[in-house]
Amino acid sequence: MKVAIIFGSQSDKGIMTKAAEVLREFEVDFSVHILSAHRVPELLREIISRLEAEGTEAIIAGAGLAAHLPGVIASQTLIPVIGVPISSGGLGGLDALLAMVQMPRPIPVATVGVDNGANAAYLACEILSLKYADLRERLIRFRDKMKADFQRDSEEVIL
Repeated sequence: MKVAIIFGSQSDKGIMTKAAEVLREFEVDFSVHILSAHRVPELLREIISRLEAEGTEAIIAGAGLAAHLPGVIASQTLIPVIGVPISSGGLGGLDALLAMVQMPRPIPVATVGVDNGANAAYLACEILSLKYADLRERLIRFRDKMKADFQRDSEEVIL
């Protein structure tokens, strides 16, 4: 099981690192690529072809502003693409969010909240868990612990 994390510039690294942390936590192999749909389109196509040949099963793609990167990737592969809108510019990521969720039919990009690289990785793990029972078990244990921690913490509240 393998995921690719792709983002458009070094300035996006902090947001996308959160995706890598989650994938590591769930023992999912991943690769990382800094690519631009506009500045190096030929290299992007080459990397997508290589990811397909390597058996990559999900792509997490982060982009800000007009946020074309996830949509361009989705247009060139059948690998599911999860978009991470990144806040940049004057609109706080709203422009990137709308660019991703408004992808024209029939090229969808699953999209998480602005700057939420972690949620993109959780979604990738859920997608992969349909095929990999060991990952499904790790997710179940994670959710069980999350619930137990929440219940313990909410019982200890003193006002």
